Amino acid sequence: MKPSRRKGAAPIVGLKKRRGRGDRLDLKALLALADKDVRPTSTPAHGFVRIAAASPKVVVADCRYNAKQTILMMERARKAGVHILNLPELGLTSYTCGDLFHQQPLRSAALAALDVVCQATKTVFKGIVTVGLPLEVDGVLYNCAVAIQGGKYLGVVPKSYLPTGGEFDEERWFASGLDFEQREIVLNGQTVLMGTNLLFTAEDFPGLVIGLEVCEDGWAVIPPHRMQALGGATVLVNLSASNDLVGKADFRVSGLVVPHSAQCMAVYAYTSSGGKIEGDGAGESTTDMTFGGHCLIGENGSLLANVEPFSQSEPFAVADVDIDHLLYERIRNTTFRKNQASMARAGLLKFEYVAFKSGVKKAPEKLLRYVDAHPFVPSNPVTRDKRCHEIFQIQVSALAKRMAHIGKRIGNADIKAWGEKLLTDGKPLFVLGVSGGLDSTWALIVACKMLDNLGLSRKLLHCYTLPGFGTTNRTYDNALKMMKELGVTWFEVDIKARCLLAWQEEGYMPFGIDARGMSVASFVERLRQLPSGSKDLAFENKQARARTDLLMSKGFVLGTGDLSELAAGWCTYNADHMSMYGINAGIPKTLVHFLVRWAAEKVFEGELAAVFVDVTETEVSPELLPPSKDGKIAQKTNASIGPADLRDFYFHHIRRWGANPEKIVYLAKQAKFNTEYSEEEIRKWLAVFITRFFDQRYKHSCLPDGSKVGSASLSPRYDWHMASDSSPEMWLTWAEVEQKRQGKKSKRKTKK
Repeated sequence: MKPSRRKGAAPIVGLKKRRGRGDRLDLKALLALADKDVRPTSTPAHGFVRIAAASPKVVVADCRYNAKQTILMMERARKAGVHILNLPELGLTSYTCGDLFHQQPLRSAALAALDVVCQATKTVFKGIVTVGLPLEVDGVLYNCAVAIQGGKYLGVVPKSYLPTGGEFDEERWFASGLDFEQREIVLNGQTVLMGTNLLFTAEDFPGLVIGLEVCEDGWAVIPPHRMQALGGATVLVNLSASNDLVGKADFRVSGLVVPHSAQCMAVYAYTSSGGKIEGDGAGESTTDMTFGGHCLIGENGSLLANVEPFSQSEPFAVADVDIDHLLYERIRNTTFRKNQASMARAGLLKFEYVAFKSGVKKAPEKLLRYVDAHPFVPSNPVTRDKRCHEIFQIQVSALAKRMAHIGKRIGNADIKAWGEKLLTDGKPLFVLGVSGGLDSTWALIVACKMLDNLGLSRKLLHCYTLPGFGTTNRTYDNALKMMKELGVTWFEVDIKARCLLAWQEEGYMPFGIDARGMSVASFVERLRQLPSGSKDLAFENKQARARTDLLMSKGFVLGTGDLSELAAGWCTYNADHMSMYGINAGIPKTLVHFLVRWAAEKVFEGELAAVFVDVTETEVSPELLPPSKDGKIAQKTNASIGPADLRDFYFHHIRRWGANPEKIVYLAKQAKFNTEYSEEEIRKWLAVFITRFFDQRYKHSCLPDGSKVGSASLSPRYDWHMASDSSPEMWLTWAEVEQKRQGKKSKRKTKK
């Protein structure tokens, strides 16, 4: 029995068996079926597949030894839970055989070694393995990669590009696979397809399609893997024998594996022969070259695994790769789709698809890849410093452009002359509300830097601190210190009296308090008597809108709201939600925290830096509800809508990766947060986030202008198009199932 093959595209559209036409259900049964069956399904293992790039020991021209080492490596891969194992170029003979490739004893022994390895795929390793050997077909010798699984040869891919120059002379021994007409051959008694246009598609794993190339193929100007990716391949493997030279390892990483994976939106697994030489002397010949066994796995521009040359005697790089994420990237990328269509029209995507079974059933308990708990904040201090500086420059430049544009529009092309005129007249260039919290602090820093860059006085920035019923001494004092130290024009306007007057005129009773005839002082005293946890949304909104109304009447207002709170709709519509320019609209909360801390360490010093540090250590709050009896913040954002690091984690994986909720829960359990969260907490706050993300979309639909800073934003104009009345139902079905499961669990406990 030979592997099944089919031409054309290779989509696997769903795995669940659907009912046939023979099932005739009545209306009631069909409606019940919709309730039961219409819900999202996860791909196997949340889309993760475990791949290894490994280089067994070899002895030059000793196929018996090499076959045994290959089988031992297959056993190692089995124990590591690997599904796809990629081995080196010409691994069954060794790469450095030279003219011995022409010798019949070597070629026939290589075939015998291949047969033994094939037998081993029935018992030792049941995943798919790719091995390299020389194959003679019709009197012509080819350097080939063979894909094997379950005792069957799935396909043979000959090397296309043969290096001849310098230390390489492959055309002396081999013919190019480009000259081979794709057809069936008989290999060790099995009929198998051989050619350069083969792709291997998993029947049991949607989107898992493997493409093979051999060493130099990956170095070509237009390498085979580019067309393979456009043909649907998500996992690209390279069987290589690349000698090591000074600087070559770095180039393999930055010039080969990482960019290949990025440009193809794919996994690129690279295996080179060789390794650290031990006492047995096994390894490729060092007559003219030395091979270090560099093994790497890249995914969509990230390096997941890297075994450096000469670091292991039998290099073994292993990682869990995310096929679901790759498919999401390709679906949303119009350039990929158009490139795919144009190559198909040109007749360059004529692939033969060979089916195999991945055997992937469930996600590993421990994921072999790094899951970043803070995806918006680089963990490396050097990278983080560079990122903060870059964001700073983006925001400063964006604000400078907007200010210059306004000046030109009103007839003041020279922004310095305009600034001098405004300064003389006592008018602001722009206005900012400063609360003493993280977001307004960072906006204040950016605004001052922009003025400095343009050579304008900071007095042109008019800042207002607007204490209300929830303002605490800590944030109030910090706001005053920052404004004074930075040298801006600042004002304090207490909004309590105007809010109380409005409620009295409207006949509204905040928290049920009849405030008619009350003074501000007596009303504040009455608020102190409220039970802990008292809430009144109208009370909050009135203060938020009073602040925005006051700022809007003063000039061009900078918005301070960040991306995280916007995603959760944690803002008052047409209040802190609105401005003339949203300076922080593209920055998530966890990053704002680090930006302010970075400014304290890198940009400012002394008393001002100390204030910034204190801001980062203050509990995040809108301060719209009364403080606790001891004067501390009672209304805590993280306690209301979930911890900021979890919210940013959810946002990243939903918005940027398109992950389903169960996968997000799985990933969150793998990540290392600063605070340890239970699965119950992760699920609870995820349900809250999803609900708010959908329900609060109307706030995203009318955002003020604001520059995109990172890879995702919520601008309805260019980055995130979503109807405000979209239903979250398909994203919350998992929560229903979990609630039912927990309910049954509780009942069982009660019975006991």
